[in-house]
Amino acid sequence: MIKAVFFDIDGTLVSFKTHEVPPSTVAALAALREKGVKVFIATGRQRGSINNLGTLQFDGYITLNGGYCIAGNEVIYKRSIPSADIEALIRYQQEKPFPCALVEEDGLFQNYIDDNARSLYGLLNFPLPPIRPLEENNGKEVFQLIAFFQDDNEQEIMSVLPHCEATRWNPLFADVVPQGSSKAIGIDHIIAHYGIALEETMAFGDGGNDIPMLRHAGIGVAMGNSTTEVQAAADWVTTSVDEDGIMNALHHFGVI
Repeated sequence: MIKAVFFDIDGTLVSFKTHEVPPSTVAALAALREKGVKVFIATGRQRGSINNLGTLQFDGYITLNGGYCIAGNEVIYKRSIPSADIEALIRYQQEKPFPCALVEEDGLFQNYIDDNARSLYGLLNFPLPPIRPLEENNGKEVFQLIAFFQDDNEQEIMSVLPHCEATRWNPLFADVVPQGSSKAIGIDHIIAHYGIALEETMAFGDGGNDIPMLRHAGIGVAMGNSTTEVQAAADWVTTSVDEDGIMNALHHFGVI
């Protein structure tokens, strides 16, 4: 019996075409809650950057790709990037700059914006972040980098960040997180808090950063708009976010 369902946001709950949650998905979430199934967000966004879910209510949030987990209104887990890696990144940027946002506990800022950054934030219908030098972090905890580098630069840049790993759901950028962070780790912290078994969980996603949780959850469902790599990691592939994918999968597995 499924007792908890975890949802990615962009491309899963929210359409890239309309920037809204489809009506069928709103109805599916209401049906889950009516049955007593807990519903959770599992996103690369930070909590304060979730601007596209309207009045929908959730029992908790896995944010920053598992690096910051909230049950109800309680922070139950957080893991930041080591300060030595941030200092090394700032030194590297002085020689070979690339657009990069530092995601702190209470906000984010970026060193500069280029066309790739504009394209990504536009895709997400998200306002451009404040522009400041990375040095103005001033030693605050950083939980994630939104790093606009291409695949052919990834090995060099990640060698500067030895305690981090990169995950992608879009070729324009990488989410850089502390080593060992993932949405799967976030699931473990959430279900431990609520006393739910892993086999009683279900997860929905569409991006590369969703692969660990799709493999980890009791049932992993890839959206029809996801890549073949994401679909291969899932137990089942549903229709797209714009074709009632979440509702269809929950009916298929008899959860609602």
